Amino acid sequence: MGKIIALANQKGGVGKTTTTINLAASLATLEKSVLVVDADPQANASSGLGVNIQEVDCSIYECIVNKTDVHEAIYTTDIEGLDIIPSHIDLVGAEIEMLNLPNREKIIAQVLKPISDEYDYILIDCSPSLGLITVNSLTAADSVIIPVQCEYFALEGISKLLNTIKIIKQKLNPKLEIEGFLLTMYDSRLRLANQIYDEVKRHFQELVFKTVIQRNVKLSESPSHGLPVILYDADSTGAKNHLALAKEIINRNERNEK
Repeated sequence: MGKIIALANQKGGVGKTTTTINLAASLATLEKSVLVVDADPQANASSGLGVNIQEVDCSIYECIVNKTDVHEAIYTTDIEGLDIIPSHIDLVGAEIEMLNLPNREKIIAQVLKPISDEYDYILIDCSPSLGLITVNSLTAADSVIIPVQCEYFALEGISKLLNTIKIIKQKLNPKLEIEGFLLTMYDSRLRLANQIYDEVKRHFQELVFKTVIQRNVKLSESPSHGLPVILYDADSTGAKNHLALAKEIINRNERNEK
């Protein structure tokens, strides 16, 4: 049974999509079979993995609204073992179309059910909001990774997200756990970054990943080439950080299975 992990934070620009793309590529490099589900209408995870959005016939939108078979929406990427269900700008309107559907919070869970055994990990890239699509993603997930930017307002809004997770756990998805808080855009030269790290660690202790994603030029450049950083520059800090994160997640999950 594959593990479904949502990457969520309603604050924009914290590195959700960057983490999704590069964690997925790193897990695939470590010989895990991985599916990325792009649940953000901006479709940045899709283009970051080399999908031409203009040429997509079937996206997560069609699966949600038209009940299209999920297998039709799966595209392969340049990395062996890494597939993606792309997004589409139409997803913006999907929330309104879903309002009248029965069990509207569980539609993505139903979409992913037939393929959950086909992958070791399914990563859902959530949009920067706490709307119905994000609620769906969290209802479908086994756990959630919360990227936290090492900036002044980093902890602002996290309590709102944690509250949403708590409500979803109580009412919709009792199995939902926090996989971990991931510190992104970390610059060890900045005192503020170290203060944020200490504060997040103090608040959330064991839930904070040991791996920290550092600020890295190659990491910023790679999406414009439609490549994860591990293909763009395997020796870069960004590639090494995400590989370390993938190993940490695999080790943690294998420990928990025992």
